[in-house]
Amino acid sequence: MVAILILAPVMGVYPVFMMKVMCFALFACAFNLMLGYVGLLSFGHAMFLGGAAYVTAHAAKIWGLTPELAILLGTACAAVLGWVVGLLAIRRQGIYFAMITLALAQMIFFFSLQAPFTGGEDGIQAVPRGRLFGLIELTNTTAMYLFVTAIFLIGFLIIHRVVYSPFGQVLQAIRENEPRAISLGYDADKFKHRAFVISAALAGLAGSTKAIVFQLASLTDVHWSMSGEVVLMTILGGMGTIFGPVVGAAVIVTMQNYLAELGAWVTVIQGAIFVICVLLFRRGIMGELGALLKKSL
Repeated sequence: MVAILILAPVMGVYPVFMMKVMCFALFACAFNLMLGYVGLLSFGHAMFLGGAAYVTAHAAKIWGLTPELAILLGTACAAVLGWVVGLLAIRRQGIYFAMITLALAQMIFFFSLQAPFTGGEDGIQAVPRGRLFGLIELTNTTAMYLFVTAIFLIGFLIIHRVVYSPFGQVLQAIRENEPRAISLGYDADKFKHRAFVISAALAGLAGSTKAIVFQLASLTDVHWSMSGEVVLMTILGGMGTIFGPVVGAAVIVTMQNYLAELGAWVTVIQGAIFVICVLLFRRGIMGELGALLKKSL
């Protein structure tokens, strides 16, 4: 994966396209931490992506913060929002958990629409990329690409470490049999809440980075359809796998990019692919490949 990310621009792949893939891949990986390893389906993860994007864009454009500080602030705000939302939602399961997260995400959407500092339907535009650490000019595409690659790899390694730590093993135990995990002495709600905060923070990191890359924070980032899109990415790539969300995000972003001229038909094609995926290979692309190779991917 690292080799692909490094060689892609050299092989002629448009760097901005790759940066978009990495932002959404990190978002999908963060979401997969909840769905694939805790077994909780959130329909409101766009609130963390979009909320952090707005905070980062405002901090960079209005307050004049350097890009790394703006991204850190957006990520921190997403973590705090995740902590609050987690307290409200984590005590419910199944469809009730999903509906609570969706309702809270809609509140964030309408707040973003009405708040005076978010730009309303226009969003926050012309966000300056600035200078990284006050030294490296991020208007240079190569510097921006390397910065985004570093952020993605750091986020990916954090998720990898969480999944393969004792904490991650407890999360998977809760997913498989929560009553048994509780009987062993684990506080299931506490573990799920911590995982939710980590997932929210990493989703916020993806949104913050996206705002700097595209110099824009818009309502699209907090819309409910974005939450649905990340579900599609995760299931298509293979939930409960490390590399699945990355592959799923790459497939969906590639479709949106190269089929954009088809207009609304892109959504129809995505739906058809999703149905085929559910019917023919329920474990997703990497899940089926891992089963074929008899190796965890």
